[in-house]
Amino acid sequence: MRESESQRVALVTGGAVRVGRVVSLGLAAAGYDVVVHYRASAGPAAETAAAIERMGRRSSSVQGDLAQPQAAEALARHVETTFGRLDLLVNNASTFDARPLVDVDPDAWDEVMNVNVRAPHLLVRATATMLRASGGAVVNIVDLSAFQAWTEYPHHAVSKAALAHLTRVQARALAPEVRVNAVAPGAVLPPSDYPAERTERLRAATPLQKLGTPEDVLEAVLYLAQAPFVTGQILSVDGGRMLGPQGPPGG
Repeated sequence: MRESESQRVALVTGGAVRVGRVVSLGLAAAGYDVVVHYRASAGPAAETAAAIERMGRRSSSVQGDLAQPQAAEALARHVETTFGRLDLLVNNASTFDARPLVDVDPDAWDEVMNVNVRAPHLLVRATATMLRASGGAVVNIVDLSAFQAWTEYPHHAVSKAALAHLTRVQARALAPEVRVNAVAPGAVLPPSDYPAERTERLRAATPLQKLGTPEDVLEAVLYLAQAPFVTGQILSVDGGRMLGPQGPPGG
């Protein structure tokens, strides 16, 4: 059964696991019905959707390989057919491939760019009519590699830098009806295979001397989703790591 036309709807790509799951559940707690996109995590996506429905909100999980250009239009059709509107698009899905720069061949380059940059563009393109109709918002998820030269993840870093600038272009192009911003998380959920000493180095390099949490990212998404006079901005949620080292070199 359809609810009131004023009921807000969000689409979260990569919304079934890790930070994406926390964002999906948090948006539901904030009153959104949520479309949970996934590529391969069918079980976690169904569990996330079920958890959202237990919270009294509507939810739907939908599969799509964002490396394929047709996936964006399919996701937009699913949202429109299932809920009839879209108020918030969270472009969270991302690849995180580690390899030296000289080992990034054309296939590896294209796979990362297709998911991390092209897909957010195509999803905005496919949902722009719904977002304009609702006066909605877009939140792109970048990370600190958008501003730093991460040589361990070179093509990922370039893709996130491109997404950061795409955020600004989208904000200009879709104003005034749609606001577009981004969140740049720091160390909020290190990969499970990170050695303990590497995680400790991340903590020590953070001025606040602690790691963040996925909930910190959620709070930033919620703020940007509802901030009526904010567009084209990238909010770092990093405990101060973007400040750089303390003191002059050698000091």
